[in-house]
Amino acid sequence: MMKSMTGFGRASASGTTRDYTVEIRSVNGRYFDCSVRLPRDLFPLEERVRSYIRDKSQSRGKIDVTVTFTRRAGAEGGRTVDTEFVKDYLAALRRLRDDFGLPDDITTMRVAAEPGVFCTGEGEIDLDAEWNALLPALSEACRVHDGMRETEGKKIASDLLSKLSFVSGCVDEIADRSEENVRSFRERFENRLRQILSDDRITPDENRILTECAIYADRVAIDEEIVRLRSHVSAFTEIADEKTPSGKKLDFLLQEMNREINTVGSKCADAGIARTVVTVKNELEKIREQIQNIE
Repeated sequence: MMKSMTGFGRASASGTTRDYTVEIRSVNGRYFDCSVRLPRDLFPLEERVRSYIRDKSQSRGKIDVTVTFTRRAGAEGGRTVDTEFVKDYLAALRRLRDDFGLPDDITTMRVAAEPGVFCTGEGEIDLDAEWNALLPALSEACRVHDGMRETEGKKIASDLLSKLSFVSGCVDEIADRSEENVRSFRERFENRLRQILSDDRITPDENRILTECAIYADRVAIDEEIVRLRSHVSAFTEIADEKTPSGKKLDFLLQEMNREINTVGSKCADAGIARTVVTVKNELEKIREQIQNIE
């Protein structure tokens, strides 16, 4: 089942002392790149959150996870000033003022706005307990996020399979024209060869002529390329139905399809086949652009 790499999910959960809210946003990305923003006292949980996203939700893409909380009414704690932090902060501001001759505009509100000035007064945080309180919100946000990605993935899959069906029809058209094209080229090559030998008054060697015609016909034949293209189309459909992430596999398979159709174009001088090859390459490029959205 295809899933888009783009999605959004938001969920909340209540703990003993805090109500947590988790937001997940993701966009296209070649690799797994997960940025986690947590409240200061929960920084040690960053890797747990990142691992959970990678294992339970999304394996590829640029993902931003934001965790916020509000303290429940009646919860113990309260804000106190981190005195040592404020002393160091003010000393740094005064050095900045004196070294560069800046105006002395240090105010209470300016200092209070600096993260780290206030402590929650909760003492040592039980990280395991906070993780258990946070986990329901994270799990639900992942579920909502995945639901959006799955919905978009179904639309992309429908569009891709429609384009692939069109490509398959074009390949069949090329195959039909190719048989006639090879016969026509062989006849023209044989006639031209006989004409050259006749102009030079050389007695033609029938066996040699047949051999040269056969060699030439083999060079312009595209049977192998057609077989491989049809095989790739079939494999594309099978991979698209897999439950595991398929974006990288489909991208590689599309490269192979492009290689085969380019070979077909280089072998065939027929104008009709050349036009169809251009059409197929254009459609494959559209498919390639869509695949970049798939996990």
